[in-house]
Formats: sequence, C-alpha cells, structure tokens
Amino acid sequence: MSTDWKHELREKGYRLTPQRQLVLEAVNALGHATPDEILVEVHKTAGGINISTVYRTLELLEQLDLVTHTHLGHGAPTYHPADAGGHLHLVCRDCRRVIEVGTEVAAGMGERLRVEHGFDIDLAHFAIFGRCAECTAARAN
Repeated sequence: MSTDWKHELREKGYRLTPQRQLVLEAVNALGHATPDEILVEVHKTAGGINISTVYRTLELLEQLDLVTHTHLGHGAPTYHPADAGGHLHLVCRDCRRVIEVGTEVAAGMGERLRVEHGFDIDLAHFAIFGRCAECTAARAN
C-alpha cells in the first residue's frame, strides 16, 4: 500500500486524520484483517478509538479506493490494501490460512460464466474454500 495517504486523501477532498492513518497503517501491517483485528492493532497505539470509528473509517477508505474487502467465510468482512491488486483468496478450512493467487487462474471460469450466463464475476471478492497443502499432507499421515 502506498504510504502517501495524505496526498491521496487530499486529492479526493479529505484530510489524513489520526484515526484514518491508524486504520490505514493497521490494514497495511495486517494484510487481511477483520475490523476487530484492525481495532486490536490500532489499540497498540491509540486505546481511545472504538469499533464504530474503525467501521466508519473502513467504509470511507473503501469508497476512496484505499482499502477493499472480501468475505472469507461467515462473519465480518476481511479488509486489505486496495493496491494489493486483484487476487483470489484460497481459504484453508482446517488452519484458516489465506493464500492469495492471481485472478488469471480463474479467467476461464469467468469467461465461461460471462458467455453462458451473461454474468460478470467480481474475482477480487472471490474466496475458494478447501485445504492447503500442509493440512492435506498432515491428514494423509
């Protein structure tokens, strides 16, 4: 993620407030994180920020294309830097590890859905659930 947040926000008519900076830094540090995980990270620096501030800030930052979210299962969305590029999320059902892979691996499926159903999928919000290599190997033993 670019750390020139002040410039990016100013270009879009916003200031880099301390809350926005702390949330951006937390998202950048954590990679993929729920609002609760972001709050824990923010509290390492500023204990006075509450969860509603984190949610409001994430909503604004997403509208400004600085962060994006995906759903990696039931519960809260997971946020990550928007400039991480489009990628799919492979989620291990055993260890909960999230592996990022380029959207090109699903290009054929995306094209087929578009041709056969007229449906244009949003691959950046796509999560595939299964078992990672380590957990598969552990189960085989």
